[in-house]
Amino acid sequence: QVQLVESGGGLVQAGGSLRLSCAASGRTFSNYAMGWFRQAPGKEREFVATITKSGGFTMHTESVKGRFTIYRDNAKNTVYLQMNSLKPEDTAVYSCAARFTGISRRPTEYDYWGQGTQVTVSS
Repeated sequence: QVQLVESGGGLVQAGGSLRLSCAASGRTFSNYAMGWFRQAPGKEREFVATITKSGGFTMHTESVKGRFTIYRDNAKNTVYLQMNSLKPEDTAVYSCAARFTGISRRPTEYDYWGQGTQVTVSS
């Protein structure tokens, strides 16, 4: 079992920055690839970014490339999503997820999920 708790969401103006954190507990954190997903009202959950177990490789969806960065600190059992140059269309509930078998863009392939944190970007 892995428990995931997100934090760091909030309200920010367009062009601003936020850093989301996802703290993990339970099984060994470094055994899991991690991902960030987001879901806006009325829309399906969307892949944002993922990172390998050691942090050596990352993937980001095209709409956030150059603006968002996923990284992890295995000593702190935490994965982060640094979000810069935020746009109103980034508004969503952001959730982190853990996957034992490696990185994936598909939410159905993840084993554990956090509760989500709201990010709202105003114009």
